[in-house]
Amino acid sequence: MKYLFSTFLLFALFILPASAETGYELWLRYHKIQNTELLNGYLGQIKSFNVVGSSATHDVIRNELSAGLSGLLGQTFEPSTSSKASLLAGLSDEPTIAQYLSESELTQLGKEGYLVKAISQKESSRFLITAKDPVGLLYGTFHFLKLLQTNQNLASINILENPKVDIRILNHWDNLDRTSERGYAGFSIWNWHKLPDYLDQRYIDYARANASIGLNATVLTNVNANALVLTPAYLEKVKALADLFRPYGIKVYLTARFSAPIEIGGLDTADPLNSDVTNWWEEKVKEIYEHIPDFGGFLVKANSEGQPGPQNYGRSHAEGANMMADALKPFGGVVMWRAFVYSSEEPDDRAKQAYSEFNPLDGSFRPNVLVQVKNGAIDFQPREPFHPLFGAMPKTPVMMEFQITQEYLGQATQLVYLAPMWKECLDADTYVNGQGSTVSKVVDGSLHDYSITGIAGVANTGTDINWTGHPFAQANWYAFGRLAWNPDQTAQQIAEDWIRMTFNNHPKTIAALSDMMMNSWEASVNYMTPLGLHHLMGTGHHYGPAPWVSNLSRADWTPVYYHKADAFGVGFDRSENGSNAVSQYAPEVAKIFNSKDEIPEKFLLWFHHVGWDFEMNSGRTLWNELAFRYQDGVNTVRKMQEQWQSVQPKIDDERFKSVQMLLTIQEKEAVWWKDASLSYFQTFSKRPIPDKVEPPKRSLEYYQSLKFPFAPGIRPSW
Repeated sequence: MKYLFSTFLLFALFILPASAETGYELWLRYHKIQNTELLNGYLGQIKSFNVVGSSATHDVIRNELSAGLSGLLGQTFEPSTSSKASLLAGLSDEPTIAQYLSESELTQLGKEGYLVKAISQKESSRFLITAKDPVGLLYGTFHFLKLLQTNQNLASINILENPKVDIRILNHWDNLDRTSERGYAGFSIWNWHKLPDYLDQRYIDYARANASIGLNATVLTNVNANALVLTPAYLEKVKALADLFRPYGIKVYLTARFSAPIEIGGLDTADPLNSDVTNWWEEKVKEIYEHIPDFGGFLVKANSEGQPGPQNYGRSHAEGANMMADALKPFGGVVMWRAFVYSSEEPDDRAKQAYSEFNPLDGSFRPNVLVQVKNGAIDFQPREPFHPLFGAMPKTPVMMEFQITQEYLGQATQLVYLAPMWKECLDADTYVNGQGSTVSKVVDGSLHDYSITGIAGVANTGTDINWTGHPFAQANWYAFGRLAWNPDQTAQQIAEDWIRMTFNNHPKTIAALSDMMMNSWEASVNYMTPLGLHHLMGTGHHYGPAPWVSNLSRADWTPVYYHKADAFGVGFDRSENGSNAVSQYAPEVAKIFNSKDEIPEKFLLWFHHVGWDFEMNSGRTLWNELAFRYQDGVNTVRKMQEQWQSVQPKIDDERFKSVQMLLTIQEKEAVWWKDASLSYFQTFSKRPIPDKVEPPKRSLEYYQSLKFPFAPGIRPSW
C-alpha cells in the first residue's frame, strides 16, 4: 500500500497523450474516442463509476478506470461510492453487485474469470463488471476499456470469460548484468544494481500491460541460469518486484541452476538423490517463500547446451525435476522443466531427441511438474511442424513454449506478426485420441485432463522507449497474451484489436495494417526457409542467411546438417526410410508426413530429401518452386511497404517514419536472404534462375564473406 500514492501519480503521467507517439503506451492508449456518434450515444450515458471493495487490486482498478474513462471519453472521471453509478465494478459476492447476477452466471464464473454486461433500466443502460476474485475483476476492467478503445457497441453487451490455461507466463532470457540473450530491444528492464530500493516506473507499466492481456506470471531470469539469483541479496531484489506485481495478479518465478548447491551452497555434488542436496533445496525454497509468499516456482533448463542437470549424475530428468518439485510442494509451487535437450553426442536426428528422452518418462513426474515443450522439435524456426511430444505424454502436463522475441525471424528489424504461426501449431491435429485432438487441447488440458496447464512465451521486451524495438513487435507480446488466455481466438481478430488500440479505428488503417500483419509471417518463411527448409541462419547471432556453414564443433549446429543439399536434391529425410522421425507422431499424422505426395508442401523438405526436378503442386520443378517462393517473400515485403505508405495520413509522424525505415531494412534483408540462398543452392542444382525471379545481385563469395560479430542478441559464450 505504501507505493499506491506515488504509483497513481506516475500512472497518470503514463497515460497522458504525449506530443510525440513513442509507442511507450503500447495498446493502452487512452486517447479520446474520435467517433462522435458513439460519444453522443450510449457512451455518453457513462457519467460515473463505482468500484465496490477494498484491496490493492481494487485500487489499481480505480486508477485504471479513472485514467481510461477520462482519456477515452474526454472528461474527468473520479471514483464514486454511489450504488447508482452508471458503471459498477465489484466482486460477485458484494450485495450491491449480486442483485444483478443470475445463478447461471455465478456458476460459470471461474476464479480468474469475469463478467461484463449491460444492465437494462427504464431510463438508460448501466454497465456491470464483476468477478469472484479481484484479479478477475481487473481483467474484466481491461476488457471493458478495450471495448471502448475498439469502438464497440456496448448497448447489449454480455461477455463472460474464463482463461483456458492456468499458468500464462513470460520467460525473460535476461541476465543479471542486464544483457538479454536473444533480446533486440535494448537491455533488460530489470535494473538489478538499483533494486530493491529504486523501483522504476517501467516495472509497474510492465505489470499493467501484462494484466491487460491476461498474463499472470513472469520468469525474471535467463534459462541459462545464474545461481546468484538464489542468494539472499538477490532474493531481496526479487521480493521488491514481486510486491509491485502482486496487485496486478502476476506471480514471480525464477530459473534454477541445477548446480546451485555446489556454486552457492558449498556442497561437492548436485546429485538429486543425495540427501544433502535434497535438504539444501528444501531450505532454499523455504527461504524464498519467506521473502515471497506467492512465489510461483522454478523454470529449469538441464542437460542442454552445456547446462548442468541430473544426467551428470546418471539420473533422469524426472528424478531431477521431482527433487525440486518435492521441495516446492508444501508451498504450492511448481517446476517447469524444459524439454529442449540434446545430448553431448551427435544424434542421428536432433529433432527426435526430446521425444526420445521424455516420452518414456511419462507418468514418472510429480503432479506439480510441467514439461515445457517448444512449438517445434528443432528451435523456434520460421516454420516447424508441431512438436511430437504434444499428445505423447497423457500422464504428464505438457505446456507450450513459444518465442515472442524474433531470434530466427529478422529480430527487431523485421515486421513479422507471429500469431498465424502460433495458431498453425495450436490448431494442428495430433490425432492421438482421434480426429480433433488438436495441440491447443493438449495445452489447455482438455485432451488428457491435466490437473495443471501452462503456456510460456520468451519475452521480447527491453529498455527501448517502445519496449520491443520494432513498433509492430508489440503485437506479438499482445497476441501471446490473448492466445495464452484462449488459444481458440483467431489471429485476424487479435490483429484488428491491436491495430485499433495501438493506432486508430479508421477502416483504411485496419484493412491495410491487418493485411500486412497477416501476410508477414508467410512472407518471412518464403524469403528465409521455404518449403520446410530450416536452420539456415548465421552462426551464433542467428542473423541473416548462412546455409553454407559446415565447420562448427558439432554437425547438428551447422545448416548443412539440416538441408543436406547435394547434386540430387535438398532436404532432411525424416521418413521411415531416413531417420524415421515420422514414427514419433500418431499413425494418421505419420502417414501424411511420410509421403512426398500427401505431405503439405510447407513441410516437404523438413521430412524428405527431394530431387531438384520433383514436380510440385504448381507444376513447377522443386528448384523453380524454391526460387519462386523466395521471390514471393520479397514481393510481399514490397507490397507491405506500399500498404504502410498508404496509411501515412492516419499515423503519427514519429511511428510512421520508424516503421517506414524498418520496412526499408526488411526489404533489403529479404533480398539478401533470397540472393544468398539461391546462389548457394544453385551450386548443387546446376539449374538456371527461372524467369520472373530476380537474379542475385552479388556473387556467392560476397555473401559468404559477410560477418556480424556484434549483432544484437548474441549469446556471450559464443
